[in-house]
Amino acid sequence: MIEGQQRVRQDALPEFTRYRDEGCDLYASCLTCPLPRCRYDAPGGVRAIFNVRRDREILGLRRRQGLSVDMLARRYGVSRRTVFRILRRGRP
Repeated sequence: MIEGQQRVRQDALPEFTRYRDEGCDLYASCLTCPLPRCRYDAPGGVRAIFNVRRDREILGLRRRQGLSVDMLARRYGVSRRTVFRILRRGRP
């Protein structure tokens, strides 16, 4: 290595290269995607991202309105067992 030069990382992207933002099957552009994390980077994929929101809503409805497990299961199209799991994970 010549004095004064920095080492270039092996996985570094080339400078001044134009990359196309092609998005995915959910959103046309990565730069305007409303998801909090890329569907390909999230463990469990897009389903896990959407389930976080659903779980928060279920917990909120249970706490604020006292909806029954059966009502929550019907409203969100999940099994009673799924609702029980969500409620158990949401306990302080």
